[in-house]
Amino acid sequence: MDDEVVQRVFQEGGRDYFQQQPSTSTSSSSSILQSLPLHVSFDHGYYLLVKSIQELREKKEGLVTVGIGGPSGSGKTSLAEKVASVIGCTVIPMENYRGGADEGTDLDSIDFDALIRNLEDLTEGKDTKIPVFDFHQKKRVGSKAIKSAMSGVVIVDGTYALHAKLRSLLDIRVAVVGGVHFSLLSKVRYDIGDSCSLDYLIDSIFPLFRKHIEPDLHHAQIRINNSFVSSFREAIYKLKCRSESPDGQSTFFLKDEAQTDNFIEMYLRPPSANEEARINDWIKVRQSGIRYYLSLGDQRIVDKNFIIRPKAEFEVGRMTLGGLLALGYNVVVSYKRASTSVNIGSLSLSLETIDTLGETFLVLRGTDRKTVGAEALRMGITGQWLTKSYLEMILERKGVPRLNTPPLVSATSVSHNQEKDIAAPKPIRTTPNLVSQLEDLAQPWTRSPTKSKMEPVLPTWHFASSDRSHGGSVGSSAFRDTMKLAPMPDSYDLDRGLLLAVQGIQFLLENKSVPVIVGIGGPSGSGKTSLAHKMANIVGCEVVSLESYFRPEQVKDFKYDDFNSLDLPLLSKNIGDIKHGRKTKIPVFNLETGSRSCFKELEISEDCGVIIFEGVYALHPEIRKSLDLWIAVVGGVHSHLISRVQRDKSRVGCFMSQNEIMMTVFPIFQQHIEPHLVHAHLKIRNDFDPVLSPESSLFVLKSNKQVAYQDILNILDSAKFCSSVQNFIDIYLRLPGTPANGHIAESDCVRVRICEGRFALLIREPIREGNFIIQPKVDFDISISTVSGLLNLGYQAVAYIEASALIYQDGKILIEVDHLQDAPSPYLQIKGVNKEAVAAAGSALKLDGSYTTKSYLQIILERLPLVERSYSGIHTHQAARLQELVESIQSQGGSTPSESSQSREVSPMDGIIEDMQCRIRRLERWHTINTVLWTFLMSALIGYSLYQRKRQ
Repeated sequence: MDDEVVQRVFQEGGRDYFQQQPSTSTSSSSSILQSLPLHVSFDHGYYLLVKSIQELREKKEGLVTVGIGGPSGSGKTSLAEKVASVIGCTVIPMENYRGGADEGTDLDSIDFDALIRNLEDLTEGKDTKIPVFDFHQKKRVGSKAIKSAMSGVVIVDGTYALHAKLRSLLDIRVAVVGGVHFSLLSKVRYDIGDSCSLDYLIDSIFPLFRKHIEPDLHHAQIRINNSFVSSFREAIYKLKCRSESPDGQSTFFLKDEAQTDNFIEMYLRPPSANEEARINDWIKVRQSGIRYYLSLGDQRIVDKNFIIRPKAEFEVGRMTLGGLLALGYNVVVSYKRASTSVNIGSLSLSLETIDTLGETFLVLRGTDRKTVGAEALRMGITGQWLTKSYLEMILERKGVPRLNTPPLVSATSVSHNQEKDIAAPKPIRTTPNLVSQLEDLAQPWTRSPTKSKMEPVLPTWHFASSDRSHGGSVGSSAFRDTMKLAPMPDSYDLDRGLLLAVQGIQFLLENKSVPVIVGIGGPSGSGKTSLAHKMANIVGCEVVSLESYFRPEQVKDFKYDDFNSLDLPLLSKNIGDIKHGRKTKIPVFNLETGSRSCFKELEISEDCGVIIFEGVYALHPEIRKSLDLWIAVVGGVHSHLISRVQRDKSRVGCFMSQNEIMMTVFPIFQQHIEPHLVHAHLKIRNDFDPVLSPESSLFVLKSNKQVAYQDILNILDSAKFCSSVQNFIDIYLRLPGTPANGHIAESDCVRVRICEGRFALLIREPIREGNFIIQPKVDFDISISTVSGLLNLGYQAVAYIEASALIYQDGKILIEVDHLQDAPSPYLQIKGVNKEAVAAAGSALKLDGSYTTKSYLQIILERLPLVERSYSGIHTHQAARLQELVESIQSQGGSTPSESSQSREVSPMDGIIEDMQCRIRRLERWHTINTVLWTFLMSALIGYSLYQRKRQ
């Protein structure tokens, strides 16, 4: 980063530790904060914030303080919670320091003096008490003690967290903009047109933003532009019915933990909308006490009996509601909802009374569709399920009375003089020129000009031809073959693409009847499989991977991205059977053995009526002609690898364009895959980074302490227990000349894992915090041609690890016992998405105090002789085997698809891997024998001890 940009980032430095460091520090000791870009995505910002906190905590004494500021709905609270879940720090919400029931975003309502005292106490190592505010009682109800010894890191979360009164107390300042804050501006601008400037809309809806909030955001070191709006990736599944016999369910709601809430819900219609306008275009406002929550439209999917909603609600101030009314929005429906709810495991059961309807409804909610359905059956709820919203029910009745009027606009809103000053149209897009003075700093990143011009209303599906006169009856094969979907006019991000994909399926079900066959294509690592399974979870259908159709004789050389390796006749037969409603047998392919293990029977029922095929060639002309909906996915790890290679090349003084890298690393993509994707009905850009994102975190504890097999069984659920064995080889690739002080560093390497016939990629070092390693949930498969492309770009294999893993899991916890070839004892890893559950499992196995966060690369390097450690991560006796493996990858990965699988009985790589797997199996047998002997010996000793005690 240029010096003037660094200077601008560190203006108003406050307690910045690294501002006091001499400017002559080398790059190896410089702070991560000194190399931050001006603004980053939410996931990247989360990753940088965690790394920055870890660095500060290591290099300075005392408390690390972080301020996360930004407008309402930008995502700052979500960021604070996600960082706290990893770091284990204390979060202080600024909303607890409000003075009363006045506007919560008003600067004068915040008790800064109390907050400053609390921060100073913690900084000086003193315990302190922070206030607790009750929003229903509209007053402070007590205080909460915070011990300084437990607070190595404190995060202040609030709209004014970067205010001048607090900046001198903060080590790291983070600004978060975007999210639904920008979405509301985009929605309003879309509704009222271009009659008002963007500044006028901001001052109307968020009257305090430009004057009191935005100036503070430019003092942030980490600037996050949150593009998240609403997502069905973590959808809420809801079943609803009338509570005709509430006495039968009353036992659930008589418990002490039952929670009662009262809400007022209002729907605001845009000023330009007519009486026939879609209710999806209305804005919903929910009032709870003195808090207001807003959601844009009726964002939901109805599938069978389920109502599926995204997490799309966010808190706004009372001034925002007043601003919307001042702009011409009007309240068309308003009602009161009284709710009594209890938690049943991961589900929520509620009794909701709507006063306008005069009825009570039973609602069951959860994040997993199957769990919600199974719990409804277990509880014996037999009422008729309702899929209409309360708004739709009310609109079916004429003359709905208004139960309340919206609150008056606050006196602190836009004055007449101010309105005259800002009413003139101003340019929305500002050129972000580099300046040295803060007051001259261009401000597009806080306004998100790209998002402000984006239409918030998604397009609707329709057929390319609406002439049904020649197509026969609905549901006939002639009709199905004639009616084709019209492609969407643009490409979309993953969240909007997921919503459009599900809506497309529903459109086809309504207009073409069952079955609906979907194809999802795209390059390796783009996110096809993740998207397919998220769609299947919402719709409730089956997913079939095209990997199941590999020909055993065609994949001996690991050419999984070769179209010729697919058994196209069998695939065509299966699709034909599905179209005609017949049962069909889907092959199951074992990548480890390179052969079909069995066939499984598949039948499309009327209840589901949907099946999804996903794979690299799912949109090939020979396949897509039989499909109803074509979806293309690009990006993901596919694009992140290109960026990583570009970064590595620039570090060694070589610049390569993305196209040059693409041609080398993904040689088959441009020629054989990309041409098919342009014909897709729906194109999705996947910017999701699974390593950076907190949404895909897998918490891992690692130890080399020996644990008995029976102890592992005792902590796992026996009803869901399963075990397996995996053999893997890790190869670490690095560009020569990469700065590493003469040593191999994991951050400089790209790891390629060969496991069960697959090549999986890891391009970024995981987060390590305390005893935990936070890594992605899944590995990302690539083809052998990609590995060969990396080698052709100059990457060298510098380290090599060979191991076998015994895996035990029960659906919640996974325990992996890894036997490294060059390690004297195995390493045990406990993995799970719930941090507390993983920690509890480690304690139950008595592993506390034995954990390590070192990677297997670090462990192997430490065991190497010093001579071999500097530039080689392998023993001398392994060098020849690794060289043979690399040559095999280059020879097989460099051939074209037409050259693959040509009369090759046994490839060199087959021989290498087979030999390695044989040796690993011998290690496994010795481990099993040792475990049995050790268990027998311990049982004998315990039995003898009990016998002696009984005799005495």
